[in-house]
Amino acid sequence: MKELETYSAKIIAHIETDFPAKFGIPRQSGLVDELRGRVVFEPQYRDPEALRGIEGFSHLWLIWLFSEAEREGWSPTVRPPRLGGNKRMGVFATRSPFRPNAIGLSCVRLVSVEKTPHGMVLNVAGADLMNGTPILDVKPYLPIADCRPEALGGFAKEHEGHSLAVEIPPHLADRVPSEKLAALKAVLAQDPRPAYQHDPERVYGFTFAGLEIKFTVSGGVLTVKNVI
Repeated sequence: MKELETYSAKIIAHIETDFPAKFGIPRQSGLVDELRGRVVFEPQYRDPEALRGIEGFSHLWLIWLFSEAEREGWSPTVRPPRLGGNKRMGVFATRSPFRPNAIGLSCVRLVSVEKTPHGMVLNVAGADLMNGTPILDVKPYLPIADCRPEALGGFAKEHEGHSLAVEIPPHLADRVPSEKLAALKAVLAQDPRPAYQHDPERVYGFTFAGLEIKFTVSGGVLTVKNVI
């Protein structure tokens, strides 16, 4: 059998989300179920037969490309943000985008399959992806095979459960579309800041659903300062 040194993958779809940039995106899929996304297939993969039976699955695996994080070469160790950016771990012991192959994996909930002018679209919940991220494959999540209750979480387990109280003044909450407000609050509760930044006076900002969200964090409370 001939050994392959390289392999060229096909982009089968792109995902549409409310995040035009990386800042603010949840660190893992499934953390914010309120988030909605649309998987839109490329023209050559829009045959409805390719999705036959997919409605029978509640969750899907999305295999995707870190299109904004590709680098020449690779390093055997990386600095996970959840460890404050100061401690190095092996790249294969993390989900860092800076890998030999810049491939990501996300488990999302299938909300619906929709017929559109752009073919059949998958409406999904809980995606941790930037708008326009290329999708390399879609696979069904199989509870009997993919769920391992006895699995250990390594260093990531130590940082589970961290969340912030979120305060959005009513006059600013009114600037957010009602159907997006719950998702925004859930995103903010996950603490979008880099783990090594704790200045209570610093104003952070990111774009969500076409809005610029400005906030500060002090004493475990995130306060939205402006919505533009």
